[in-house]
Amino acid sequence: MGTARHNLRVDGARLWSTLMETAAFGATPAGGINRLTLSPADGQVRNWFRDACEAAGLTVGTDELGTQFALRPGRDSTRPPVATGSHLDTQPTGGRFDGILGTLAGLEVVRTLNDAGLETEAPILIVNWTNEEGSRYAPATMASAAHVGTFTTADILARTDAEGVSVADALRTLDIVATEPTGSRAIGAFVELHIEQGPILEAEDKTIGVVEGGQGILWFDGTITGFESHAGTTPMPRRRDALLGLAEIALAVERIAHAHGPSAVGTLGEAVIGAPSRNVIPGRVRFTLDIRDPRAATLDAIDAELRTALAEIAGRRNLGFTLDLVWRQEPVPFDPGIVALIERGAESLGLPHRRMVSGASHDACNLALKVPTAMIFVPCKDGISHNEAESATQSDCTAGADLLLQTLVTLANAPVAAARG
Repeated sequence: MGTARHNLRVDGARLWSTLMETAAFGATPAGGINRLTLSPADGQVRNWFRDACEAAGLTVGTDELGTQFALRPGRDSTRPPVATGSHLDTQPTGGRFDGILGTLAGLEVVRTLNDAGLETEAPILIVNWTNEEGSRYAPATMASAAHVGTFTTADILARTDAEGVSVADALRTLDIVATEPTGSRAIGAFVELHIEQGPILEAEDKTIGVVEGGQGILWFDGTITGFESHAGTTPMPRRRDALLGLAEIALAVERIAHAHGPSAVGTLGEAVIGAPSRNVIPGRVRFTLDIRDPRAATLDAIDAELRTALAEIAGRRNLGFTLDLVWRQEPVPFDPGIVALIERGAESLGLPHRRMVSGASHDACNLALKVPTAMIFVPCKDGISHNEAESATQSDCTAGADLLLQTLVTLANAPVAAARG
């Protein structure tokens, strides 16, 4: 599979203009975006995206979960399209680049090909996956997971948000009508451009992250159960304080993650005291854990060590506990051929780069289960993401889009045997 030999470059100013234009949908006073999936603001940006794609000559379809597919025909209509894209939804206090950079870079690739009057052998497809973030509905990346068969459409449509609104209800509210079944859209290969959402590229002064795969993830729900009693009258040695037990657990998570460093990370992201009161010793605390590492064996080891640590802490403090694994995503390797193609492309464009593993989950991680897939990262300032302060430079976004253009054209024009990996 060779590197594309062409001098095409995207219009970086046009790409930047679309990023800033779409940032108005769900804009926050602090300069970020609140565009929860299937919210009115999400509906606005979806309509903008559909109209922009149709203006570029693309045919736009929608599956049963609201995922948008914008197709540019190729010379050979029998070949499955080479796809790119990401998502348009954000966190409640999200930034202007997470997800939407990859989606709009796909649009810019098509506009660039149109401007040059170039046709590819295979079609090119831009995808806006529904609910990548997982902020309003769980699980995250649910539409791409359903696309590859990890979840059923009926299961996802029945999921509800904190107010009890189902995915099906939210789709109806936005008048999103399916034109095709979930999972029916053929994809020959998938390449996703994204900001890194971490500090490595910026710290090493690299423009491009050549992503070899995604980390494995463990999500746990847990409880610590003690005994509620009076804060003023219960002597310290007689207390069964669930919150103090959780404090020890948090430190244990940190210790265990450090022991499996430098790649392992652990986060105690939520902690809720049952019936909290200023003068009552907490008797019950619910919590969540997020554990990540690129090695399945390390995830297994951390799982075992966490359970041993919780049992020791609970026994010593006379507490009860539960720890339930609610989701496991195995480490996902990306297609070696496409990874190598991206790396050669970065070299040919003179872009400083390094190979890396994605610390965050992305729709590409689901697609990789069925389709040759890889990702391209560009830096974000201070590694900050999922925050209104999220920022990236026009030059880095342009460089990533140039590399995406080169990669997609090479894949779309490759001989059929090479294009199929």
